[in-house]
Amino acid sequence: MVDPDKLMIKADKLTKLSLTRWTADWRAATVLYEAAAIEYRTARDNVKAKVALEKASKGQEMLSSPWDAAKHMETCGNIAKELGNWGEVLDYYRRASELFNECGRVQPAADALAKGARALEESSPDEAIQLYTDACSLLEEDGREQMAFDLYRAGTSVYLKLERYEDAATFLLRWGLAADHCNAVNSQCKAYLSAIVVYLYAHDLKQAEKCYNDCSQIDAFLKSDQNRCASKLLSAYAEGDIEEIKRVAQSSSISNLDHMIIRIARKLPTGDMSALKGKEPVDEEPLDENDLT
Repeated sequence: MVDPDKLMIKADKLTKLSLTRWTADWRAATVLYEAAAIEYRTARDNVKAKVALEKASKGQEMLSSPWDAAKHMETCGNIAKELGNWGEVLDYYRRASELFNECGRVQPAADALAKGARALEESSPDEAIQLYTDACSLLEEDGREQMAFDLYRAGTSVYLKLERYEDAATFLLRWGLAADHCNAVNSQCKAYLSAIVVYLYAHDLKQAEKCYNDCSQIDAFLKSDQNRCASKLLSAYAEGDIEEIKRVAQSSSISNLDHMIIRIARKLPTGDMSALKGKEPVDEEPLDENDLT
């Protein structure tokens, strides 16, 4: 069996300048670092494997191979996850994403951020959300909005778990905008209805109505089944009709949303409904579709 410690010592010597070595031999050193990493992984010595892979990644950078450097950083991120070093998880996956970007490979760059986000959802949800958001931005800037849909879904789910309902609704509206940019009308309308459901779950009827009005300025949503469902929900809220709210929450338009949204929709209504009963429509009544022009 090869002694990985000796491989590391030999590789380190190849990268250090001395009186007899005027230039670092990164090519030979990187091969040794990679071999040591494999041996450490086989021996389940993850701490040393991570160090070896970090140096191998540095070597690939020095050899102008950012793709291989990025792959090593991803592996470091996975090892850091296994070790529970959450700060390192964030750093490694961010670095991997930067290196993939250097290759002009946007999809792997976004995927690296998403891997980091998934790893951090439980321990560092705020960091996870930022990674999901950054991954979405990378894809959108490259005209790949449709590839960001799963990331929007994942980010929204984290917001809901944190009970940050306004942020969840805002993220859903951004998803709707991304869907609009790639002509994914069904996804766009589902995202808008989902945002309205989230506001209602947070018992923020005023914001739900505003969201409905704003989204109804978009012709695709105005003519959609999702719009009709939102209209029925808001009408039921305006009338304080609990049974109608529950009935609409069981409708096919709701059933076709993501599971995380279905789950909260089926819990509607929340909060004190008595204050809403007998509420008179105001001039800007959002449910009068004749006004939505």
